[in-house]
Amino acid sequence: MNTVQEFSDSVSGFHSKSSVDQLLLLAWYLEAVEGKAALSTTALRDAFRQAGVEPPNVAQYLDRLSAKKPPQVIKAGSGFKLAGAVRRDLDKRVGGNPSVIAVSKLLSDLPAKVPNVAERDFLNEALNCYKVKAYRAAIVMAWNLAYDHLMGWLLADTTRLDRLNDGIKKRFPKLNVLVAVRDDFDELKESQVIDACRTARLLNKNVVEILEAKLKRRNTVAHPSIVIVTQAQADDTITDLINNVVLHLGS
Repeated sequence: MNTVQEFSDSVSGFHSKSSVDQLLLLAWYLEAVEGKAALSTTALRDAFRQAGVEPPNVAQYLDRLSAKKPPQVIKAGSGFKLAGAVRRDLDKRVGGNPSVIAVSKLLSDLPAKVPNVAERDFLNEALNCYKVKAYRAAIVMAWNLAYDHLMGWLLADTTRLDRLNDGIKKRFPKLNVLVAVRDDFDELKESQVIDACRTARLLNKNVVEILEAKLKRRNTVAHPSIVIVTQAQADDTITDLINNVVLHLGS
């Protein structure tokens, strides 16, 4: 559900619905999936066209919907937004949990920003697991993506790599490890790599803390246990690792 057309195609009978119903559905998509804080007539007209429907008189419809008792849309700055009751109803009918929508969009939008083939595989697996509520697996795959990205980021710059190796020597003087290629990371625990990055000041305090917390969670969920893994934990892990590690570190 990454485009307006995919969304409209996923809604049963979308093209046979009234213009009002289509407008409300498209307004929901723009708010819930694209994250628009206010809906302009231009954005809604564009959404109709992307859905393969000739736009009606959007401005007139919005005025009428806002004048209803109770209103179905309300003014928001220079535009409109769905009234709370309408938004909640559409969340249930076509969107499910809004946080699922947000995290799914975050994951779905990322492949274009991730040139590494292996990372795209991790990402697609994380998304597939999340969509079917396999939250343990989603957390594990999100960690794999973030850690793979961290290794690639370290290897991509010789200065970073030199600082990492210096950090390993200082933090773990008894280890005889020199990282030159990706396979060399196998000689280190993930926690040791993070510690070495901290020692070498390659990562700021916040990123280190996020990596440590998410590694601990990965370890907890990856092994058989009676611990219940919730959607909220998956949401937190995925958004934190993607926003603050993968996208923050760049390439």
